[in-house]
Amino acid sequence: MNQTTHDSPSGNPLVLFSINHPKIISWLMTVFTICIITLAAAPNFWPDQFAPLPEIKVDTDPENMLSAEEPARVFHNQMKKEFSLSDIVVVGITNESNPDGVFNPETLSHIYELTQYARSLNWPDPNNNERLAGVIEVDILAPSTVDNIEQGGLGEVNFSWLMPSPPATQSEAIAVRKRAENIPFLKGTLTSDDGKAIALYLPLTDKHLSYDIREKLLTKIAELGAVEEQFYITGLPVAEDTFGVEMFYQMAISAPLAMLVIFLLLWWFFKRLVFIVSPMIVAMVCALTTMGLLIISGNTIHIMSSMIPIFIMPIAVLDAIHILSDFFDRYMKFQDKRKTLEHVMEELFAPMLYTTLTTIAGFASLALTPIPPVQVFGIFIAIGVFLAWLWTITFIPAFIMFIPEEKLAGFCKSGNHAEDQTVLSRFLLKMGGFTFKHPVFIVLITLAASAVAAYGISKINVNDNPIKWFAESHPIRIADKVMNEHFGGTYMAYLVLETDNSENGTPDKTEILSRLALKQQQMLADELPAANAVMTSLRSVIEQHTGNLNSLSTKLSTLVTERLDKVADEEYDAWDEAQLFLDSERQRHEIFKQPEALAYLEQLQAFINNIDIVGKSNSLTDVVKTVHRELLLGKAEEFRIPDTSGAVAQTLITYQNSHRPHDLWHFVTPNYRKTSLWIQLKSGDNQDMAAVEHAVHQYITENPPPYNL
Repeated sequence: MNQTTHDSPSGNPLVLFSINHPKIISWLMTVFTICIITLAAAPNFWPDQFAPLPEIKVDTDPENMLSAEEPARVFHNQMKKEFSLSDIVVVGITNESNPDGVFNPETLSHIYELTQYARSLNWPDPNNNERLAGVIEVDILAPSTVDNIEQGGLGEVNFSWLMPSPPATQSEAIAVRKRAENIPFLKGTLTSDDGKAIALYLPLTDKHLSYDIREKLLTKIAELGAVEEQFYITGLPVAEDTFGVEMFYQMAISAPLAMLVIFLLLWWFFKRLVFIVSPMIVAMVCALTTMGLLIISGNTIHIMSSMIPIFIMPIAVLDAIHILSDFFDRYMKFQDKRKTLEHVMEELFAPMLYTTLTTIAGFASLALTPIPPVQVFGIFIAIGVFLAWLWTITFIPAFIMFIPEEKLAGFCKSGNHAEDQTVLSRFLLKMGGFTFKHPVFIVLITLAASAVAAYGISKINVNDNPIKWFAESHPIRIADKVMNEHFGGTYMAYLVLETDNSENGTPDKTEILSRLALKQQQMLADELPAANAVMTSLRSVIEQHTGNLNSLSTKLSTLVTERLDKVADEEYDAWDEAQLFLDSERQRHEIFKQPEALAYLEQLQAFINNIDIVGKSNSLTDVVKTVHRELLLGKAEEFRIPDTSGAVAQTLITYQNSHRPHDLWHFVTPNYRKTSLWIQLKSGDNQDMAAVEHAVHQYITENPPPYNL
């Protein structure tokens, strides 16, 4: 009964069609492949004719591993926009040989020239003609682009460029260092404590420009002809973008290498070029068409997507090896390639289909993950596996039908079943016998291995850091190490504090009226005429108001302004005091002008600075304390937060007279209800960032902030 089945197989219609029409199958595969490749590449060469088709889009940004709707990402982008924060390229310059480090005329001249060049690295944005793309010139932090803050007498502050031009003498160079060290924001950020290094911070309009910016900077650095100085370029955008570019280069090398390895293995197995060609064609066709379909469907080629060919090619040859190996073994029996193929394909069709379906299911399950590039990766690997199965069961039999019978007969005679005498064959034969005789032992070994594996899985740590994607000898890795030795850290994190109470929320009339009553008592004590009448007018507006706090403030201000323009001289002082009351009320809602809020921010900052992995932090309090000190003749003891909100406001107004008043809005919003604390980390490891976040959360829990922050 079994013999009859083997002699007259029913056969699969698809397989039989391939055996009977090998030319049609070959042409179908060829035309399909050419069409997919043409459609994928066409928009990049002939965009007008192929406008409906998507162009090839490459994305090397690890941030896009998160969905655009991911809350953490949405909040991150929102805060970057609100505080005008940008991704930064960090350029470090060190001088270890000079006794004064980088603070000598020659080194500072090179730094000045490099800064001037960096300021020019912007060009019209192709997506928005109204703005420039590249380095954001006004936000560059460098010795020649930041302010020196010095006292100019009691109640006066002088703002001047820290290094308006390269120093001509050594004493001028030392003066630059002394001025920088007097400004907390610059010390440890722009200049190193040992004076051996200076860092330039180049904010970008788009972090995807970081690779190009780095390449331009390296070219300029080579032109400087510096002898004593060493230059380093780092920063997370640089690492991510450079890794993406280099990985695509590696994929361009790895894919052909993978093909070469597969070719050599197939040569070792079959030792005949005629048997190697067909699996190689299938592997190449599947890799090309899968990537083509990915592009045509409008998906971006992400870092993960670039690895698809490396996965597809070895999977694509697996079933082909089964078919060719079984065909070789059975051809000696049938001496007819058609009969041999029919028997081989009938025997292997179901197993190959089942293994293909399970492989497709495994990769397609990645579509359930919340990570878009992983979803794309899984879906298109599954498509590639299906294509590999389809072309394997059709093209491989079709290709074999093109091989002359005499070549097959010669191949089988020369083989003479020598594979039965190989070391691997003898080992497998003995292993099979051992497994058969000792099943309990095999099961115990399997269970033990599973237990060890489970323990190993429990010890897995997710601790990603894009800088560590590079070898230790890579320039970016070296730059990261050197820069974090000299400065507070090149990894930036931002802590945002805000009040839960909206300035447009419902006003607390009871509190406002209570403060109004105290103001009225003060005015009566000062014997101001019309004090009662003025306060009664304000009280009436407050009690009758039904809108929000913002509209109440507007209504009161309008009332006072109108009365000041019309009232008699004897009532003017009372209305002027009312104006001062409204100003104080307005400032009361500007939370980060309040000394209590700034004091808490100062304490929180001090705690953060004591966390091991944190090198330094900067906040609004640094600006306030520095300006306050210089307003009071530069006395060290005046480096503190002022006692009143009015004094705080004075420091902020003074700072806005500097060359870089916009810097203030990197730390606080214009309504002073939200602030950003900059944290410089010496490590970009996920676990270190998580440790800082946990420590800050615990501190805030144990030390509740004022104003319901």
